[in-house]
Amino acid sequence: AVARHWENGDWVETPAMSVKVPFHFEEVGEKNMYLMYHEEIESLKTHLPEIKRIRFWMTFGDQYIMHLNVLQNVGMTRIDPVIYEGKEIIPLQFLKAVLPEPSSLGETTKGKTNIGVIATGLGKEGKEKTLYLYNICDHEEAYAETGNQAVSYTTGVPAMIGAAMMVTGQWKGDGVFNMEQFDPDPFMDMLNMQGLPWQWKELDGSLGF
Repeated sequence: AVARHWENGDWVETPAMSVKVPFHFEEVGEKNMYLMYHEEIESLKTHLPEIKRIRFWMTFGDQYIMHLNVLQNVGMTRIDPVIYEGKEIIPLQFLKAVLPEPSSLGETTKGKTNIGVIATGLGKEGKEKTLYLYNICDHEEAYAETGNQAVSYTTGVPAMIGAAMMVTGQWKGDGVFNMEQFDPDPFMDMLNMQGLPWQWKELDGSLGF
């Protein structure tokens, strides 16, 4: 998909996977991260309009990108039906059927995830600061606890905490809300107690990209 990010009150589009930047992730090491679109940008720019630029990045290994390019080049990622031996099939659905079920890979997944936010803005004293807030999750530890690897763990635990915020009345209101509209402190506190502890550090300056 085309990459879209929010900058100075408007959307900026770039070709898919065309912006690649190396970045050193704590406890993971240097990885290539790609500028992408993500739906959370929509709500952040709406509910926090003072933010001048919002970008979403995700890392992919070179081997993953190579395989994806090959599959796309030979037509295996198509979602329109093709006729094979007189029957109609959708290549992407066929590909899903022959690849391993993702949940079966949890036991063999190694390494860690690093999910974070880097924010540049003015501190209380009026000086510009850049803060890096992040969480580290270990695939093997997550699997030992839940039978799921860290990607599932880092998806499920925040959703559970969001539900707990509503059940306990710490987040409430009539209608539909996004989480940035609520007090973040109880949510962040509960992350530390439910297996996703976070930490932060100040960087030397704003990102150079």
